[in-house]
Amino acid sequence: MTIGDRRELLSKVPAITLGFWIIKILATTLGETAGDTVSMSMNLGYLVGTAIFLTALIALVWWQMAATRFHPFLYWSTIIASTTAGTTMADFATRSLGIGYTGGSALLLGCVLASLFAWYRTLGSISVDTVREPKAELFYWLTITFSQTLGTALGDWTADTGGLGYLGAAAIFSAMLAILAGLYFLTKASRVFLFWAAFIMTRPLGAAVGDFLDKPIAKGGLDFSRPLASAVLAAAILVLILVLPQRAGQHPGENRAG
Repeated sequence: MTIGDRRELLSKVPAITLGFWIIKILATTLGETAGDTVSMSMNLGYLVGTAIFLTALIALVWWQMAATRFHPFLYWSTIIASTTAGTTMADFATRSLGIGYTGGSALLLGCVLASLFAWYRTLGSISVDTVREPKAELFYWLTITFSQTLGTALGDWTADTGGLGYLGAAAIFSAMLAILAGLYFLTKASRVFLFWAAFIMTRPLGAAVGDFLDKPIAKGGLDFSRPLASAVLAAAILVLILVLPQRAGQHPGENRAG
């Protein structure tokens, strides 16, 4: 295999490592605090916040698709934009449109499943290792955005409607992630299923932790400054991107070709 062929088979998203999940959880937490900063602390509202972050997301997805290889900062900026847009979109749907956390979670779960189904029917695989051409990238980012939005609604539903509070919700989703990790290491369960299940579950975990950080003490939070919490989380993500190994995932075909 030539160097050019090897590069062609590289995915434009990162390899799924422990570092990936650590940054992903921090990014989802940042999405919650940053989204609340714009919509609540700056009093711009959910609709304006959605317009701002969705515009940024579309621009970053276009940039990501135009790139010829994996760029860590570009990729994680797009993830953060998707999770922040997901926060304001979910809040707009569940609060401004009045469909509630239960209705919003059900609707968004349907959107995630429909996106994955359409992706599979179109390309024959929903594995992230195959994200290296435009159609796969479009489905990838569409599914991610739906999952980030679902995670926000699901986290709020668990904490508020479920009556568990922010720490209780965080504990529930942490336990679910631990179960998925156990299935990964101890069974032969589908790696594709486990990835998407874990990817979705990290978002309500981040939503619960983010709300715990910035919500008033009377509502079970720590009442930290939203802008300050967002800045600290962003700095932590930046450091981790620089410190932890960042490499592109590989298309399954690379091993066969080698």
